Amino acid sequence: MKWMLVFAAGILEVLWASGLKYADSILDWTITTVLIAASFILLIRSYKVIPVAAAYTVFVGIGTVGTYILGVIMGEPFSVTQVFFLVILLAGIIGMKTFTKQENTEARGES
Repeated sequence: MKWMLVFAAGILEVLWASGLKYADSILDWTITTVLIAASFILLIRSYKVIPVAAAYTVFVGIGTVGTYILGVIMGEPFSVTQVFFLVILLAGIIGMKTFTKQENTEARGES
């Protein structure tokens, strides 16, 4: 559940980051602003249970990879070299998440 907050925040980041390019009305900007706020609220909530460095790395990684993929789907150019470095980025994100120790809240007397 803890990492789901980061995942949801990252997905919302993909949507608002991509929306920045296409927003051209008050409604579009309102939706984009709401997505930005919701994304950061979820990220901030995740900081309470996940180390900040790990949560932010995964959040930014999801946003970067997702925004890149959505951009390509929307017709932006891509190259094999970009995809290669995107795979390296994904490996780093997975490694960061895999090797981050979970805090034991019971050991600290918190519930």
